[in-house]
Amino acid sequence: MQSVKAKLDESFSVVIIGGGSAGISVASRLVRYLDPRKILIVEPSEKHYYQPMWTLVGAGQVRKETTERDESRLIPSGVQWMKKFVTEIHPEENFVTLEDGSQVRYQFLVVCPGIQQDWNKIQGLEKSLGRGGVCSNYDYKYVDYTWKVLQSTMKGRLVFMVPPMPIKCPGAPQKIMWLAEDYLREKGVRKSCEIHFVSAPETIFGVPRYREPLERLLRERGVHAAFGKNLVGIDGEKKIAEFVDLKSGEKMAMNYDMLHVVPPMSAPDFLKKGPLVNQAGWVDVDKNTLQHVKYPNVFSLGDASSAPCSKTGAAIRKQAPVVVENLMSMMKSEGLRGVYDGYASCPLVTRKNRCILAEFGYDGKIMETFPFAQNKERWSMYLLKRHVLPRMYWDFMLKGKG
Repeated sequence: MQSVKAKLDESFSVVIIGGGSAGISVASRLVRYLDPRKILIVEPSEKHYYQPMWTLVGAGQVRKETTERDESRLIPSGVQWMKKFVTEIHPEENFVTLEDGSQVRYQFLVVCPGIQQDWNKIQGLEKSLGRGGVCSNYDYKYVDYTWKVLQSTMKGRLVFMVPPMPIKCPGAPQKIMWLAEDYLREKGVRKSCEIHFVSAPETIFGVPRYREPLERLLRERGVHAAFGKNLVGIDGEKKIAEFVDLKSGEKMAMNYDMLHVVPPMSAPDFLKKGPLVNQAGWVDVDKNTLQHVKYPNVFSLGDASSAPCSKTGAAIRKQAPVVVENLMSMMKSEGLRGVYDGYASCPLVTRKNRCILAEFGYDGKIMETFPFAQNKERWSMYLLKRHVLPRMYWDFMLKGKG
């Protein structure tokens, strides 16, 4: 990896916007076929995080420092790296503009900057987060505060909310709720606590095979669930959360002692202002080839893509080889052969040592890996989540091997 400065006339075979899971995975595969010096990753962050583990950090099972790596250690040898933000994309002229006004030209463009967390869209959230019981596993800075709050909880009302879709890792908001409930039960204070799951989506999970056992767990474990209600404001001093019913518009105030918040999410602002996105603001690609519908030398994968799949790291693991295969086909003027089937995976941790492993594709097609019913809580699937998947991520996926 070599950090470079942008020049007005600098040109690369492939420019990759984003150095997260998607960008690193694509670059690691591309270096098998291309001179790595002609591949550029544009990524402003110096740190890279394995975010799926933050659920377990918030539940006190993992130290957050173990989820962090230096970005420089992950970028493949020889691949160029610009530590800058992209501000504009010019697909007609095949160049991108960076935050300092410089321009970088490309032959092919891969757009995977991830998703933007819009904390400011919930009134009072930014000034309340990280104190007074308001926590979130969606931010590295605050994820260990979730565990601090749980440890101090002996009684009261714990509220776990879900914003409107799409969000990254849509199962994460309920995972921490299940783990908190299990921890309070183990600590002997569960009967003194109310647990509320308040969700903007109308169901706890979109795929019926996994929704049904989760709904049963809500009943068995005494969780108060409310659907179709969105968090719009927080009064951190009074510890009041304000929700709005998405059908009637009626507002509902709820007192809390602990409030786990998931921010609304959208594509990064620089994309929403540009020509690559659809009306919803996502990079407009064919859902199977991941090629842009208008600009054939542009591909997109990961959370910023319009592909109608669950926004998970497991989806990226399947998307990256498709993008690389189709990029190489384009370079050879051949037809696109790579096909993404919508595969996504969500390890739904339901207690400190149990997990339901949901695996599915487009239209909710079940795509399970193991020869047993994965919609049941299993210790083996927890071990997969806790120990196997992180190693697969760092040692295989990011190195283009899995």
